Amino acid sequence: MAGNDWINSYLEAILDVGPNLDDAKSSLLLRERGRFSPTRYFVEEVITGFDETDLHRSWVKAQATRSPQERNTRLENMCWRIWNLARQKKQLEGELNQRKAKRRLERERGHREATADMSEDLSEGEKGDTVSDVSAHGESNKGRLPRLNSVDAMETWASQQKGKKLYIVLVSLHGLIRGEDMELGRDSDTGGQVKYVVELARALGSMPGVYRVDLLTRQVASPDVDWSYGEPTEMLTPRNSEDFMDEMGESSGAYIVRIPFGPRDKYIPKELLWPYIPEFVDGALSHIIQMSNVLGEQIGSGKPVWPVAIHGHYADAGDSAALLSGALNVPMLFTGHSLGRDKLEQLLKQGRLSRDEINTTYKIMRRIEAEELSLDTSEIVITSTKQEIDEQWRLYDGFDPVLERKLRARIRRNVSCYGRFMPRMVIIPPGMEFHHIVPHDGDMDGETEGNEEHPSSPDPPIWSEIMRFFSNPRKPMILALARPDPKKNITTLVKAFGECRPLRELANLTLIMGNRDGIDEMSSTNASVLLSVLKLIDKYDLYGQVAYPKHHKQFEVPDIYRLAAKTKGVFINPAFIEPFGLTLIEAAAHGLPIVATKNGGPVDIHRVLDNGLLVDPHDQQSIADALLKLVADKQLWARCRQNGLKNIHLFSWPEHCKTYLSRIASCKPRHPQWQRSDDGAETSESDSPSDSLRDIQDISLNLKFSMDGDRSGASGNDNSLDSEGNADRKSKLENAVLSWSRGVLKDQRKAGSGDRADHSSSTGKFPALRKRKHIFVIAIDCDSNEDLLDAIRKIFEAVEKERVEGSIGFILSTFMTISEIHSFLISGALNANDFDAFICNSGSDLFYSTINPEDGPFVIDFYYHSHI
Repeated sequence: MAGNDWINSYLEAILDVGPNLDDAKSSLLLRERGRFSPTRYFVEEVITGFDETDLHRSWVKAQATRSPQERNTRLENMCWRIWNLARQKKQLEGELNQRKAKRRLERERGHREATADMSEDLSEGEKGDTVSDVSAHGESNKGRLPRLNSVDAMETWASQQKGKKLYIVLVSLHGLIRGEDMELGRDSDTGGQVKYVVELARALGSMPGVYRVDLLTRQVASPDVDWSYGEPTEMLTPRNSEDFMDEMGESSGAYIVRIPFGPRDKYIPKELLWPYIPEFVDGALSHIIQMSNVLGEQIGSGKPVWPVAIHGHYADAGDSAALLSGALNVPMLFTGHSLGRDKLEQLLKQGRLSRDEINTTYKIMRRIEAEELSLDTSEIVITSTKQEIDEQWRLYDGFDPVLERKLRARIRRNVSCYGRFMPRMVIIPPGMEFHHIVPHDGDMDGETEGNEEHPSSPDPPIWSEIMRFFSNPRKPMILALARPDPKKNITTLVKAFGECRPLRELANLTLIMGNRDGIDEMSSTNASVLLSVLKLIDKYDLYGQVAYPKHHKQFEVPDIYRLAAKTKGVFINPAFIEPFGLTLIEAAAHGLPIVATKNGGPVDIHRVLDNGLLVDPHDQQSIADALLKLVADKQLWARCRQNGLKNIHLFSWPEHCKTYLSRIASCKPRHPQWQRSDDGAETSESDSPSDSLRDIQDISLNLKFSMDGDRSGASGNDNSLDSEGNADRKSKLENAVLSWSRGVLKDQRKAGSGDRADHSSSTGKFPALRKRKHIFVIAIDCDSNEDLLDAIRKIFEAVEKERVEGSIGFILSTFMTISEIHSFLISGALNANDFDAFICNSGSDLFYSTINPEDGPFVIDFYYHSHI
């Protein structure tokens, strides 16, 4: 705009000329609008939305015109131009609104289609529902994590689970894990994850349909830790299971099983456990096989009861669970808790360490590698919040949120995904037990009075341990409960408290920073944080206003929450990023309003509970203002407290486990089916070929015998299968099975006659792959077939003895079609049975060599794309 003076003179001119305009000479604008107010029109339509540079030039000409008639004509023309511009503006705005509405409808339609495709895959937490219409602060509040429908719904679901006997395996390697009196905060490895996995195992063990839960961890027999961590097995007693406990069995329930691996007499941090993971996998595999056989004798009619899922917690356990899942052929679940790529970004932003130093200190690249492996192996990844999916998992090569939704839709429509796979991300917030929590209604000034029948109980010892720090213990308490770790951001909290004089006058600060005997005995990182806190207390002269007790027991934590609520205090979690924030739920259950970081899980918790304020953890002033607002405004404090108590039932362990078990039920059941020929007695009926053949229709591998892998048979989309009728498909399968069985019997007769010239004819009662100790995949880039033949012959010569014995198998992976491979084998004087399988068309198709040559040399795996 060219200034304001010309606008003022323009308005004056319009006012002057407006009444003098003759009706006969009025413009089209005046004739269409009737009674026209140029001033009002100009203010509403021009000043608020136009670039008046061109109009300003016209006004300069009009102002320079001396003739009143010409001047009026110019002004009338300008009014016409204004109206025309306004009309064009409205037209453009209308077109823009139409485009926006069209895009919105397209998005909604796509969302509805995706929801329809994946409706049965969505957990209750993902579908979303209304928790409360109006928040404590007068804003509309839509909850995304509704969890508890009703007691009747839970009882109905429980009745449906009766009769199931599930075996579930959880894996959590690092930290000190035991069922009672957990030493949370002892070190950086023994924190919220330890409590989560123990309570999850305990809750699952109490659910209907679950027979046994094993929590596998490391056995630590070190003089530096309590003797209980060296016990091989510990049973987890259920908390409150009267409603859901099935009939107890000999081995039923939840157990902590400690597997010895790594240094036997030394407790080491998680960063040093990586070299010993294979040792753990061996021990865990032995335990699972043994327990499966034991459960089979008890509830499986003599057949092993294999785990329905193996659930790894954190990267190290995810790496182990991936290996166990592959060895046992059972579904894998994974929970990251804290992710390596996200931590690497945070550490690089801080600028204190270089990438090499970070890797040396935290073994971060090995951790990221394990997380990528876990993504590739897991069927389901359980997260606590949507933020974890959108902002943390998206950093990984194995997951893309947009592509994952597209793949899920293609799978639902039975369309080929071209070998791409991504795990299903499921949001299931951690649960909590609330039956033992009674929110305290009294305060420091007006104690809840007892009577003869119900005398008031004495104060817990931890109260006096905390209040001895304060010169005025009756002031509201700001409570922070976190180990002294840099990412917990405790130093910023102390600075915010120390620099806000009104906050210091109104409240005390309590820091529960784990347990310690001496600062010198703490890790360097934790000791550094604690020393920084002590220096800040001295800098701001906060003596008598800050409590930092050295010791507390796990069972005393609820008493600490109660003390803070009794003083009408506030709970704060100022971490730079919090994956979930279980302490926020615990605080809300005790009637404490919260102030929490806006990075991570607290956003979703606040959306549901609506019992406090979110802050930027890097903004010291924002932290102080939020605390002061809650402490000073008693009405806001009361509303936040009431909201938290009203909505806390949305988080509970039974509801968590219900969703958890429903997700496991959606996984395709798998269990070990591969056996070695020397594993059982040759005369065992259960191992007979006829018994093995009965189960062929149950396995996911559908075989079709073919001499030539033409396009109609090797297509990634199984359209040829769809075009054939079910009866035709069944008859083909039966014919293939009968032919296969004749080949097995023929091979057995040959083996019995002593003819062992060709090892392919002595496969006995099992296919060749089941006998192998090792499988080698030959995938060599060669310029010609002669070079590839030469390489294959050299490989065969190098392991000739093992190849003849049958302990080693080979898979040939090439870009060629199966027809080209057949010609290649003939030209090189190779037999198809020299290989156990052929990966063709650069990984697009998979063929197996057949046992019975009469039916052709190759078998195609039509379901290769669905289980890559």
